[in-house]
Amino acid sequence: MNFNLRLTSPAVLALATAAMVCSTAALAADGEYALTIQYHRFQPAELVIPAGKKIKLSVENRDATPEEFESHDLNREKVVAGKSTITIYIGPLTPGRYRFYGEYNEKTAQGVIVAQ
Repeated sequence: MNFNLRLTSPAVLALATAAMVCSTAALAADGEYALTIQYHRFQPAELVIPAGKKIKLSVENRDATPEEFESHDLNREKVVAGKSTITIYIGPLTPGRYRFYGEYNEKTAQGVIVAQ
């Protein structure tokens, strides 16, 4: 059999485009992390992320009352209404520990992001 495909053929371009889209989707999924607020506590209380990469962080508040995701280390402050979710972009970070807390329930709503 003679498979004489030109590199610029529509079929080859379509396959290359599909491969790039799939690769981009996989990278986006890898850079997504989640925190949950429930009973005025962050879960997990320690979140490990890769250093040197920008990440997308979803914060879901399962409590009926609002909470605030606040971090002086990360320079972020955002209110999470009750029964809602917010998105925060973080990084790229150097290796280290970055404290965050909920300003409305600071005694219980505490956590740390570890970049490594």
